[in-house]
Amino acid sequence: MSMLKVDLELVKKYNVAGPRYTSYPPATQFTSAIAPELFIEKIRANNQSDRDLSLYFHLPFCYTLCWYCGCTTVVTLDQQKSGDYLAYLEREMDMMKALLNPRRKAVQLHFGGGTPTFSLPDEIRRLGAMIRSRFEFASDIEAGVEVDPRRLTRDHLKALREVGFNRASMGVQDNDPVVQKAVHRIQPFEMTKQVVDWMREEGFESINLDLIYGLPYQTEESFTRTLDETLSLAPDRFAVFNYAHVPWLKPAQKILKTESLPSPETKLALLKLTIEKLTSEGYVYIGMDHFARADDELALAQRQKTLQRNFQGYSTRGGADIYAFGMSSISQADGFYWQNEKELPAYYAALDAGKLPLHRGYLMTEEDRIRRTTIMRLMCDLSLDYEAMSRLTGVDFKEHFASELESLGDMEGDGLLVKTPQGLIVTDLGRLLIRNIAMRFDAYTTTRKENRFSRTI
Repeated sequence: MSMLKVDLELVKKYNVAGPRYTSYPPATQFTSAIAPELFIEKIRANNQSDRDLSLYFHLPFCYTLCWYCGCTTVVTLDQQKSGDYLAYLEREMDMMKALLNPRRKAVQLHFGGGTPTFSLPDEIRRLGAMIRSRFEFASDIEAGVEVDPRRLTRDHLKALREVGFNRASMGVQDNDPVVQKAVHRIQPFEMTKQVVDWMREEGFESINLDLIYGLPYQTEESFTRTLDETLSLAPDRFAVFNYAHVPWLKPAQKILKTESLPSPETKLALLKLTIEKLTSEGYVYIGMDHFARADDELALAQRQKTLQRNFQGYSTRGGADIYAFGMSSISQADGFYWQNEKELPAYYAALDAGKLPLHRGYLMTEEDRIRRTTIMRLMCDLSLDYEAMSRLTGVDFKEHFASELESLGDMEGDGLLVKTPQGLIVTDLGRLLIRNIAMRFDAYTTTRKENRFSRTI
């Protein structure tokens, strides 16, 4: 993609709250009214298949809380908690293993958090051994982990490589000391560089760096320095997130004074700066918050229209069912989702009682399936071919979505997409606003509470 120019006035028009569509329907539609027995029955039925598995483990512990954070975390200085947690993960794996088809292979593994590297290196080795003894890994497994450089040792990275991790993602957010102090995350650039060097020396095949725009005291000048410094590390991918200020959902964000946050105009300028700088440096703007090198498998999959999207974001292994472990983790199989207990005491109590820690979930209708396919293909392919979509969904696509397609006239007029008799194509500008385009195909848009979501920009 050539350098992308962004019209700030147009972006402001579309800056509304909306889902990120890591699932459809979004998790806000999940309910606790469904009996756990029904989910177990559905899991058993799902395991009549030998479809591939994607394994996710939520490791929630952090030593300190970053005040912008929107993740599900447990903040503690008690190192013993991570060891105790592994014992419960082992129980959960054993209970789920009894329901699983032994022929299923794990093609993906992901540790998220919290901070997975809160765990000691030997605890990482222990957890890795637990997982490998219960699941068969594909020879080309994609194994990714989120790391925090602030308390990371070289032995952490050695342990992760020993248990099979070949990808790593690291939060940077912003290198400016004033911004770091304001958000309670001190991480000098030299520390970030040291860990990137270690990861390369240890043989990690892919490195992603996370940045956030919209944090307190950020300016175009300061964020330019952050971008230039992180670009000097030549990561394979960037994830550049919009800071979602939702203190009514995340009380710690109340610490961040509203007057310290960038104005809407500055925030949009930061986004414009980011897109133009990264695309000019050869990164492909995949859509949403993601950028990848042109030869990265994400960019290749997008060009080949095999890219997928799930709770781990964009993925090249979309044919797999996600089986997730740990508190608050969300699983996804054919036609249904289920989520574990969101609080640590409830998660432990369920397993102590010999029960899977199921908290809530969702059973999809046929209409949900059609719309999920549509939204996921739109967000991954950045286009919709009506004939191909009719084959995928089993309905006459143009007829089924006649009103939705008609509603896109304003977006076409604003240059977000181009409509043809055969389909629609998202423009470079439309990539920036892909959530807004996807919302036109979302049956729940008019009924949900807007304050449950971050703004699209």
